Amino acid sequence: MNADVIVVGAGLSGLVATAELAAAGRSVLLVEQEPEQSLGGQAFWSFGGLFLVDSPEQRRMGIRDSYELAWQDWLGNAGFDRAEDEWPRRWAEAYVGWAAGEKRAWLRAQGIKLFPIVGWAERANNSVPRFHITWGTGPGVLEPFIAAASMSDRVRIVHRHRVDSLITDGGVVTGVAGRVLEPSEVARGQASSRREAGDFEFTAQAVIVTSGGIGGDHDLVRRHWPSRLGTPPEHMISGVPAHVDGRMLGIAAEAGGAVINPDRMWHYVEGIQNWDPIWERHGIRILPGPSSLWLDARGHRLPAPLFPGLDTLGTLAHLRTTGHDHSWFVLDQRIIEKEFALSGSEQNPDLTGRSVRQVLGRIRAGAPAPVEAFKRNGADFVVADDLDELVKGMNALTPEPLLDPADIRRTVEARDRELDNGFGKDLQVAAIRNFRNYRGDRLMRTVAPHRLLDRAAGPLIAVRLHVLTRKSLGGLHTDLDGRVLNADGQPVPGLYAAGEAAGFGGGGMHGYRALEGTFLGGCLFSGRQAGRALAALTK
Repeated sequence: MNADVIVVGAGLSGLVATAELAAAGRSVLLVEQEPEQSLGGQAFWSFGGLFLVDSPEQRRMGIRDSYELAWQDWLGNAGFDRAEDEWPRRWAEAYVGWAAGEKRAWLRAQGIKLFPIVGWAERANNSVPRFHITWGTGPGVLEPFIAAASMSDRVRIVHRHRVDSLITDGGVVTGVAGRVLEPSEVARGQASSRREAGDFEFTAQAVIVTSGGIGGDHDLVRRHWPSRLGTPPEHMISGVPAHVDGRMLGIAAEAGGAVINPDRMWHYVEGIQNWDPIWERHGIRILPGPSSLWLDARGHRLPAPLFPGLDTLGTLAHLRTTGHDHSWFVLDQRIIEKEFALSGSEQNPDLTGRSVRQVLGRIRAGAPAPVEAFKRNGADFVVADDLDELVKGMNALTPEPLLDPADIRRTVEARDRELDNGFGKDLQVAAIRNFRNYRGDRLMRTVAPHRLLDRAAGPLIAVRLHVLTRKSLGGLHTDLDGRVLNADGQPVPGLYAAGEAAGFGGGGMHGYRALEGTFLGGCLFSGRQAGRALAALTK
């Protein structure tokens, strides 16, 4: 079976590259090891957040943004400091320029629409809100590209084909080889059979690797865990299915491609165990507002400015110094109703289903139904009318009781006492008041400051939090056309990469830290770049 281009991995970046190639009249063979029902990969499960700069949605919300401010934020967070960061930095600059320019019009041309209220997911790293939620969440992002690939007579999608090697001829990558896996009827995201049913070998003028990162392989995450983040956790939960295992990175490396920045990674600290899991160790991230009291495993309040929703990796590095793999949110019903959102398309049926009526329910009393379901059924949730009872329930969730009820009470009462006047020194309370200056937060994401021990705001709630594996920020070293580079910085002929497998561009365009909404956007941009570059070459 031959094609102009073979794309390995039918996630978002692979689908975008395929759509670009097909639109240019090129034949594409899209090779995917998972069954047809998992088409779209990780993007299907996402919240659909997209990074845009100086958008009409921002301006309508009173947000003043610019390319210069966004690039300043990016550089301040990326911290590019390695010789191999030349291409990642070029990718970052090109991506921010795209996000401030053509990106929104291009999205609209695909039929992708945006929710009008702009979010602010990583507050410490973004000067202004830039998190634009797709109307339809992750499935809404995927929809046009799945349609383009599925409906084109230039595209053939072959599922249950696991690539085990890249074929080379005289140093040029000319195809892929591997094993056909038996059919599997498991639901999307569930582990599929690895029983082999045959061999295959496909040839093409070029191969694009779009196979994702390493977040499903916890041993590999630990192997690359950087010392700057402390020791790797013994216990983690997974924000991605188990097949997100980084296999193709090693296979591309065997063909001469260089993998750079493997120690740069992005994991969340607000992970909770899914009470209705789809894959092994399935976790969900809480997208928190700023009001929950954050305590480490022994009940010590996290230092400023490590408040909920401010600085993911900064909080992760701090928590790795505590000697424990979990931490706690302490909050109340009033906070959970307004401030808790759960990441993922399946946890946001109103946005995923494009239901205006259901979305309006978010500004009315009561927590969203998925949040209430976790509160009722989640193994990490404790609900109580009294603080001592709450702490007792928290201690019951750990192998040994680490929390002193008297210490917790002193911490909570000290925090509450700062609300007696407008001049309190509690920096978290000050931050809450500051966040409410943004109308989007005041309307949907940040509750008015109040005492946690106010019974009218109860009951009290505690949530045990875990490290949730998510994204690889490093990957295959690529130039701006998506060509994979070797150890000497020269292109490996015929080999391209995009998406998370390429560190979202260049082998790590985020540097050490990511701004909000840039993972899906990085897949869109890098898939588009590689697809367009190959469309110009494969005639």
